Amino acid sequence: MDINEKLAVVAAQEELLTFESFTHEDAWELGKIIVSEAMDKDLHIAIGIRKVSGLVLFQYSAEGATLNNDRWLDRKFNTVKMHENSSLHFAMQLQKQGKTLADKGLDPTQYVSCGGGFPIIVQGVGIVAVAMVSGLTDLQDHEVLVTCLSKYLAIEDVPRIPLF
Repeated sequence: MDINEKLAVVAAQEELLTFESFTHEDAWELGKIIVSEAMDKDLHIAIGIRKVSGLVLFQYSAEGATLNNDRWLDRKFNTVKMHENSSLHFAMQLQKQGKTLADKGLDPTQYVSCGGGFPIIVQGVGIVAVAMVSGLTDLQDHEVLVTCLSKYLAIEDVPRIPLF
């Protein structure tokens, strides 16, 4: 799968995985699904869901997650908030352009070029929150979010990027 095909998959995921509304209770329920996925698969990840204002709606660190994972959540949040698409989408756009964070004037201590941040988009409103996972490879972090968002929204047949 080439970069254009991967970008098309990620764009389709972002378009499909949208909400009619998103409340604090939705964040709680989505967060519990992600925690359950982490426990079922023994994933040592940090999980966060924040409103675009920065208000933390849900946060959890599985056994084995570290403070470093928490810092990655911050950077993934900043990336999604600024670019209004998933952090993997942004990373792939940079890769396609042959650019780096520095080329875009972005501080790598504040932003990332990797997967693991996904916008919570409310239909007719736009991005209202960001879901983040840190602790695996960037494609695996992204896949955890897509899997859990698909479960929460009961949307089947969401296109995927092969992990291997």
